[in-house]
Amino acid sequence: MRLGRVASPDGVAFVSIEGDGSDAVAKEIAEHPFGSPTFTGRSWPLADIRLLAPILASKVICIGKNYAAHAAEMGGEAPVDPVIFIKPNTSIIGPNASIILPPSSSQVDYEGELAVVIGRPCKDVVAAKASEVILGYTIANDVTARDQQRHDGQWTRAKGYDTFCPLGPWIETALDPSDLEITTEVDGEVRQRSRTSLFLHDIPKIIEWISSVMTLLPGDVILTGTPEGVGPLQAGQNVSVTVEGIGTLTNPVATKR
Repeated sequence: MRLGRVASPDGVAFVSIEGDGSDAVAKEIAEHPFGSPTFTGRSWPLADIRLLAPILASKVICIGKNYAAHAAEMGGEAPVDPVIFIKPNTSIIGPNASIILPPSSSQVDYEGELAVVIGRPCKDVVAAKASEVILGYTIANDVTARDQQRHDGQWTRAKGYDTFCPLGPWIETALDPSDLEITTEVDGEVRQRSRTSLFLHDIPKIIEWISSVMTLLPGDVILTGTPEGVGPLQAGQNVSVTVEGIGTLTNPVATKR
């Protein structure tokens, strides 16, 4: 199932998206997308409504340096254990919403990533059972004020600005994430291209590691790390992250007004 969240003429709703291209239809889910969703019977052509971020997480947990080549380009060794940090849920925006460059930063970078959406409350999940707590997968851009990351020595400010966590366009519930191509383009030029098979720590291990620290709640989002090729964004550009089997997440870049 392809799960989304939309602004329709009747308000904001979770939907199941069926079909592709101009024939795609969004069917309204009665309450929430967890468990076995029920439907209201209302639907809209996808072209007539606006896609929002597919979920509003209570927290966004991120994995740093999960590709060896990215660890190398950042000037460090590949970590033995997963490195985790958190982005606030106020950083989440949806497809086509603007990434806003803060005036306090001179270098804001894109970081295209596969994201995991948690489907039920869980704690101390063993890797072998990690698939049981996953709702599905979406696309993320872990936007980062790189100069502030270097200056601060920890990552909260650099990762936490409003608009610094684009998510979307939807959640794909039927997907094998073990070997997917991930590509980031800026104004149509490919800047990142890799595969999730190159993760240093795979998704089951990541869920085991994070859930040993904190309880995960339905809708929580895990960003699995970015490949090499990160770089700066400028106002007026468009950045697109594509993950095989899901689709493309595109956001324009703008300065703060």
